[in-house]
Amino acid sequence: MSDESSIDLTVGSVSSHLRRLAIPAAIGMLFHTLYNIVDIYFAGRLSTNSQAGMAIGYLVFFFLVSFGFGLNGAMASLVGNALGSNNKRLAKELIINGIVFAIVVSFLLIIFGLFVGSSILAWVSEPGLYQNYGLRYYFLLLIALPAFLIAYTCNGILQAQGDAMSMQRALIIAFFMNLGLNPLLIFGIPNFWLGLGFDGIAYSTIISQYFVLAFMIYKVVKSKVNVKNYSDKITTNFQVFKEIFIQMLPPTLSFQMIIIGVLIMQIALKEFGPQAIAGHSVAMRVEQLVLLPILGMTHALLPIVAQNFGAKKFDRVREALALCLKIGIVSMCLCYPLIWFFSGSILRVFTNDQEVIEIGIIYLRVDGLILPVYAVIFSINSFLQALKRPYGVFIVGLFRQGFGIAVFIWIFINVFNFGVLGVWLGAAISVILGGLLSVWIAIRVAKSEIGEILIYDKKLI
Repeated sequence: MSDESSIDLTVGSVSSHLRRLAIPAAIGMLFHTLYNIVDIYFAGRLSTNSQAGMAIGYLVFFFLVSFGFGLNGAMASLVGNALGSNNKRLAKELIINGIVFAIVVSFLLIIFGLFVGSSILAWVSEPGLYQNYGLRYYFLLLIALPAFLIAYTCNGILQAQGDAMSMQRALIIAFFMNLGLNPLLIFGIPNFWLGLGFDGIAYSTIISQYFVLAFMIYKVVKSKVNVKNYSDKITTNFQVFKEIFIQMLPPTLSFQMIIIGVLIMQIALKEFGPQAIAGHSVAMRVEQLVLLPILGMTHALLPIVAQNFGAKKFDRVREALALCLKIGIVSMCLCYPLIWFFSGSILRVFTNDQEVIEIGIIYLRVDGLILPVYAVIFSINSFLQALKRPYGVFIVGLFRQGFGIAVFIWIFINVFNFGVLGVWLGAAISVILGGLLSVWIAIRVAKSEIGEILIYDKKLI
């Protein structure tokens, strides 16, 4: 039986499809962000060192989780292209091999993470209490790594079918699970159980994430591709593994470049103490909330472009990209006044440390100026991924989060002596230049694959 949320994206209104997929995707990411905010909140209730330790521990863990984002994008693109060309057997083969591939990668990454995690954490932090918290949090989260990677793989499979609701529902339930489990596992039950303290934050994440995994696997099995039908006799295939790997690697590396960029910022910030690290971590959570509209739009853009590109309906590809860019840029411009006036009030929800709050405010006000550029970069990233040209995504990420951010942060701190502000300014300049590079790459790819980039009948560039 086909899942009711699956849909053919090659027919009907592009704007309706974009809205139908973007809203649930944004809601899902909202609850994912709130999920992390709950963790940050309870860590802050324990101490600033706990908050800073959780920030660096999760950052290093996220480096491994980035393979899940790569698998999400790869499966959305490959399965979407297969369905767009009406090849359901290929789609089923990709689904089965994708899940097996995710399982194998998960356990290889756990082994890798056990050996390198301590070294990376020591690199981005100073010895002390907050580093110890970070190490503890990171090693506990490794237990949840297979759940993250396989769930993201399943989400890509469902996205390719036009299903943006399943992950939304899973994340909403996981959020409420995390909200209830955090205080229970951290503080225990008075006069009965003392709780686990800081470790309770990690165990809450582990339990709720395995719920997400179970739900997503169930939805894949029930989806319209009907993987339960064994008549096709589909088995694991090295060539399919290779294709998944080729499509997974560039977006994975791109996400990892983002993490490397944040790591570079953490290395610079550690000279200013745990307050600077905590301020950056809390402000990033607020930033994620602000970015939700464009993140929802770009998540919707990928399967729409993938299916229509597979069906060779290039006008619909152009229309989808144009709408995503327009809505994304406008919405991000409208968000900046909110950031300027209300950032301090929002940050006070997470911490009472005035130095942490002041550092977070500066970050948000600088970052708010480049929000429209994020809209352009994220839209083009989804566009390139859907056209099976993910290496453009990697090139932009390599420049923006690797070379660019390192060079400009160094200049603003060491040449201009801007202190903590120099970290934010260096990152902002890197994003702006990365946005210009992504536009140039998108124009070249579009000319090769779909003719040119258009807004309806008018050239975008």
